[in-house]
Amino acid sequence: MIIERTSSQIVIKVSPRIDALGFQRIMDYLDYLEITSKSIATQDDADKLADELNENWWTKNRNRFIK
Repeated sequence: MIIERTSSQIVIKVSPRIDALGFQRIMDYLDYLEITSKSIATQDDADKLADELNENWWTKNRNRFIK
């Protein structure tokens, strides 16, 4: 593996023998870090959003589980 840093990016060169799925997961995580690096949201904000989404999902899908 070779890692090079330029003024605007980091270049990672890996062997083609690397598992593609595992590498994609790493890239997805790096993508997440880049996207969230400028976020001002707090963990409390994220928790509230998750609770709201879960409530909305449950309201729409309740009848599939409770009869």
